[in-house]
Amino acid sequence: MKSFSLPQSMSKWSILSRIAVIGFLLVLVGLGAVPGYWTGNWSWAKLPSVTNLKQLKAIRNQGLEIPGWETLEQATLNIGGNKWSFQTIKQDKQKPVRLLLLPQNGPKSQPQVEWADINGFFQTHAERQINGKWKTDSYTKLKFNAEGSESTTSAAQVKARLFRAWNGQQTFAMVQWYAWPKGGNPLPSRWFWTDQLAQLHRTRVPWVAVCLQIPIEPLGKIEESLPLAKSLGKLIQSALMSGSFARAPSNE
Repeated sequence: MKSFSLPQSMSKWSILSRIAVIGFLLVLVGLGAVPGYWTGNWSWAKLPSVTNLKQLKAIRNQGLEIPGWETLEQATLNIGGNKWSFQTIKQDKQKPVRLLLLPQNGPKSQPQVEWADINGFFQTHAERQINGKWKTDSYTKLKFNAEGSESTTSAAQVKARLFRAWNGQQTFAMVQWYAWPKGGNPLPSRWFWTDQLAQLHRTRVPWVAVCLQIPIEPLGKIEESLPLAKSLGKLIQSALMSGSFARAPSNE
């Protein structure tokens, strides 16, 4: 079988074309970088500020006010080296629900291993208090939409993770996600790329880690918690959007 090869002139043209394209790209990069080099103003040297960082930090000591729910207690807990807001909230005859919130601490603060920290905290608590173990299973996804205040048209699509957890005494439905002004997801990478896109416009995407602990029947099915998990999740996301996130730029 005869082999097929391009004419020598075409081969040289292809190589020259690639060199030209690469050279053109280098020129564009140079035009953008050289002024910054001479002036010292590198665009990536300093992260854009988080405009509402003060409001976010206040969550640690004040918690979050949720419409229709009463806060029975609020405290600051040290979990995994981070300061979380811990609230016990209640509505009518509903059993008290625990809400943990970890707001962004600074412009370089990123979501990392918060869920592992939470799991370790409850495991240690179970061992100390009841000499038992903290177990989890039935992992699934929970999706819902939330809106901010009536004065804005902002909306958020949230995807949280929902699973069952139990110790020697109680069973819970756990709901976890990283909330930001126009979205939410349990994966740190989803926030990371949203924030990277915002930085191209010299803005930032603030975040708050949210963990709900909803009591259910002993070893009950996770489906039992779906209505409450979804409705409460919407309220929490909306409260953040109308409150601490309100001054955040809409950049997603």
